[in-house]
Amino acid sequence: MAIRIGDEAPDFTAETTEGTIRFHEWIGDKWAILFSHPKDFTPVCTTELGYMAKLKPEFDKRDTKVIGLSIDPVTNHSQWAKDIEETQGTAVNYPMIGDADLNVAKLYDMIHPNASGGSPRTANDNATIRAVFIVGPDKKVKATFTYPMSAGRNFDEVLRLLDALQLNAKHTVATPVNWKPGDDVIIPTSVSDEDAKKKYPDGFKTLKPYLRTVAQPK
Repeated sequence: MAIRIGDEAPDFTAETTEGTIRFHEWIGDKWAILFSHPKDFTPVCTTELGYMAKLKPEFDKRDTKVIGLSIDPVTNHSQWAKDIEETQGTAVNYPMIGDADLNVAKLYDMIHPNASGGSPRTANDNATIRAVFIVGPDKKVKATFTYPMSAGRNFDEVLRLLDALQLNAKHTVATPVNWKPGDDVIIPTSVSDEDAKKKYPDGFKTLKPYLRTVAQPK
């Protein structure tokens, strides 16, 4: 079954490079980023894992946990981590799920439900397993991305989207195209002008009855 925005993120128990976890329990009261890879020792994914390690302090500031997944055993992940640190200059500083049986990949609809785990499986066999899921503290999926194997993911965009999602969750606002933290935001149409005047006593701009902007709430 497809995983859509607003669905509860499927819970699972899995082995990781930091021990056994139960996903919902591991998230706790924080946000989470789950990002997946088709196989260890693949070039594009090596660069991604290293960059995510560099960004992890930014996710930490946002009360957001990061966890990776690859369709190989945890023992392979530990060897791959050495290559990542050597080539990308940053050690992997978050857990990596071993999903050799494809259990998590199937739960999250990242691979055909009839696919079988075990060797030999190539990266091409697992090509669809290049996804990103942003999960909220309520364990609901807030956003998803899927990328082809040939194009590296933009984790700066994942961070930007996380900022927007957290702002929207806290202040009931929306963000316009290419929004960045500090830019004006949009007042949703579900908020009446009367309520908007109470919420934003310093005023807001009305471009159209359905398009009203206001300074980003602090």
